[in-house]
Amino acid sequence: MPDPTAPAVERIGQRIHETRLLRGYSLRELGKRATVSAAQLSRVESGARYATPTVVAAVARALNVSVSVLYGQPYIKMLQADQLDRLLTPISAALDAWDIPPAPGDPPPRPLAVLEDDVKSIAHMSRSSSYLEVARQLPGLIGEINHATLLLHQAGRDRERAHWLQADIGRWAYGVARRIGYPDIARHASARMAAAAPHSGDPVQGAIERWDRSQLMIDAGRHDLGLRLVRQALHDLDDDPSTGGQAMRGSLYLRAAILERRGGNAGAATDWLKEAGQLAKRTGELPDHGLVFGPANVVIHTMSVETDRDQHAKALESAAGLRLPSDYPPERAGAYWVSKARAEAWSAQSDAALNSLLTARKVAPQRTRYHPGAHETVGTLLRARPRPSEELRAFAEWCGV
Repeated sequence: MPDPTAPAVERIGQRIHETRLLRGYSLRELGKRATVSAAQLSRVESGARYATPTVVAAVARALNVSVSVLYGQPYIKMLQADQLDRLLTPISAALDAWDIPPAPGDPPPRPLAVLEDDVKSIAHMSRSSSYLEVARQLPGLIGEINHATLLLHQAGRDRERAHWLQADIGRWAYGVARRIGYPDIARHASARMAAAAPHSGDPVQGAIERWDRSQLMIDAGRHDLGLRLVRQALHDLDDDPSTGGQAMRGSLYLRAAILERRGGNAGAATDWLKEAGQLAKRTGELPDHGLVFGPANVVIHTMSVETDRDQHAKALESAAGLRLPSDYPPERAGAYWVSKARAEAWSAQSDAALNSLLTARKVAPQRTRYHPGAHETVGTLLRARPRPSEELRAFAEWCGV
């Protein structure tokens, strides 16, 4: 049984080792099934190497278990310190009560316009990676929006607005649950989004649900299903000329690039990035529907694909030409700095990598604290330095590595 006091890198390796033995696989056989070398698997199992999300997804699929089985709850100590763990049960309960009529005597919901303002506030906090405050507010707001929807019996614009709010609040519940390592709650929220979006009168909401669900397919190593979701979403959008439609289309192109790369199709990934880049040149930055699409996010995704290919020098070249807009959402800015740190760490630029991680923490502290790429990079830096600096030790302790 994995030692709960062991570092996260060791616990994942221990779980892979135990599950492999339960399946009766040798390292060589599991490596063949997962398309990962036996030598790499051996290092992961012993804790000598961090298991990247791509490797964990491939191994989980080969072992016929969910990624959550291998990860366990990697952030439990931080969740307890941040008091996020106690907020997840109310979110799950609110999602369970999605279509249950309110009890007699419950106060009526506030007007839709007021609920819309509250959902906009939740979206802003999510993009700022303020997960604790989002988690605090979600249960009550989910319940109130559901109440409002159940009171609107007749078809019309107000009922569409209520369903739009249902889909959107489900989206932000999905986001916070997935970010902090609760995929089951994320799937629950995604299912609620799928139920509400078709009644929202907004084709972009349906595409957002498929876009979000495709990320769950990445997490599960089902890149083929993720690509089918992306293609279906693009088909449903058709040629929507709205800014929301264009932002969604570009975001889907970027998701397809990641799916193709994780699925081993580097050429197709490059093609999707080119499509996204051409669209971004025409649109500029499009922060519509809570999406972040534009030239900057194309570069960030290009860096991710290049790093996945072990082309770390190219990833840093891409980073060198990027200047994030001053109003860029902190969550995406944090992702950029984490991606840059990862490339720097693998290029033996340890000091630069740590500086990038510190910048990520400054601009998006909660996103960085729960970012698997940040954990991977910290593990890489710790293994590269027999005597880590106090600053690196402190950062590792802060993010639970």
